[in-house]
Amino acid sequence: MSEPHPLSVALPLLTVENVCVAYGAIEAVHDISLTVNPGEVVTLIGANGAGKTTLLKTIMGLLKPTRGRVVFNGEDLTGYPTHAIVARGLALSPEGRGIFPDLTVLENLELGAYRQPDRAQFRRDLEHVRTLFPRVNERLHQRAGTLSGGEQQMVAIGRALMSRPKLLLLDEPSLGLAPMVTQSIFDALGELNREGLTILLVEQNAHLALARSHRGYVLETGRIWLAGNAAELARDARVQEAYLGQ
Repeated sequence: MSEPHPLSVALPLLTVENVCVAYGAIEAVHDISLTVNPGEVVTLIGANGAGKTTLLKTIMGLLKPTRGRVVFNGEDLTGYPTHAIVARGLALSPEGRGIFPDLTVLENLELGAYRQPDRAQFRRDLEHVRTLFPRVNERLHQRAGTLSGGEQQMVAIGRALMSRPKLLLLDEPSLGLAPMVTQSIFDALGELNREGLTILLVEQNAHLALARSHRGYVLETGRIWLAGNAAELARDARVQEAYLGQ
């Protein structure tokens, strides 16, 4: 992974300030604040139902906070529609992949670049995804629904990359995948980070997530329980007992 920019501590790329989110009368996220600095990989870990996916959806404008705000690159995006948030440089590869199974792999990738009018830039971005994920390249004209789970995950990440994000949000990229495929995907994420892409990661595999991240936040029942350097969190006895099986 790359080292965060030396000024990044003073100038976060993403700031979530005191965000609360409710589903009807039930509050799922309670007063969460976090930052993601340029060049970082930041991971969110926690049990199912801790509020991780809810938080990512709120950052992307798919859910509206009842309180608090989301600031990206110095601009308050709270209440913005998702397409406007994508236009400013955020992209989400969602839990469950969310690909279009009846479209080809290439058509799925083209949808990620729907805002890109420059065909030369589109071709460069497509070549980047094809190089990053050779198995996607081999199946460009195959219907996406016929791909394996790991290949579909690569398509989902590739589609998000086609929007040329400054910040990539990933929700459970290893879910249901074999260890070898998971390793391949995380190797690709490491390469993207070395190229300068900032990543906010939700991941069930806490060992892997903390090993590949600069910093981490631990969520419990909609609140931040712990936060800090990823290596320090991995050594924390409370995290080891709750999430690392030690």
